[in-house]
Amino acid sequence: MFKKIIIPIMVFVGMSLMAFYTGRTENLAKLGNETKMEEYAPAIVLELFTSQGCSSCPPADLLLEKVKKQYPENVYALSYHVDYWNYIGWEDPFSKSIYTKKQRDYNRKFQYRSNYTPQLVINGEEHFVGSNQSKMYSKLNEYRTKKSENTLSLSIKEVDADAIAFDYVAAGDLTDKQLRVVLVLDERTTPVKRGENRNKTLKNSNIVVAEKYISVIAKNGTHSIEIPKLVSKNDNLTLMLLLESDNLDITGAAKAPITG
Repeated sequence: MFKKIIIPIMVFVGMSLMAFYTGRTENLAKLGNETKMEEYAPAIVLELFTSQGCSSCPPADLLLEKVKKQYPENVYALSYHVDYWNYIGWEDPFSKSIYTKKQRDYNRKFQYRSNYTPQLVINGEEHFVGSNQSKMYSKLNEYRTKKSENTLSLSIKEVDADAIAFDYVAAGDLTDKQLRVVLVLDERTTPVKRGENRNKTLKNSNIVVAEKYISVIAKNGTHSIEIPKLVSKNDNLTLMLLLESDNLDITGAAKAPITG
């Protein structure tokens, strides 16, 4: 009698265990698929810290513009003009102390002792000398294979003399992330009278002329950014949106041209 009872019990337990592990395997497979769906096409954000007062910077400015043209879809080129070279006699018209602070925040993250120009930061993750062509292309090849955590879409809603209104849609995990809105002047030529580049005419590209952060973000929304006075009506601009994690990594990007 004991044998007759225990055998059906053992069969029942065995079938239950099989169902449990089958269900667990299916759940893990689903979880893996969901994780895979959260990966998006690579977005390579290149932030160059530069200055018109730095004699080493023009080659880096040219290299950044070159790679932007070579990879127009997934390279996002930004030039932040810092202000700590202004003391040597030429005040860079695009320089801001807040950009110097941004560079300092990155170097604190990288545990690098001081700011320098030209410094190139890629996706907020690492840095190198911005005029180093071999390093640039090596890193571009590396980051072109990395999937992004987020994706953004951007549409321009309205442009007037003082501001640009836009809509955006974000996908992926937005936990502990903020939206960086960046207005970029495509190109400007400046005759430099003093400093290390005195008597040279510099063509700067991808110049950040305005920036704001939106800390509370949703999957979609409408926002605006002011156009600074130094922008003329004939200038070509690009609006960029960057998703930035709390440790300054950039996890997604979008851009849209604005023609003057």
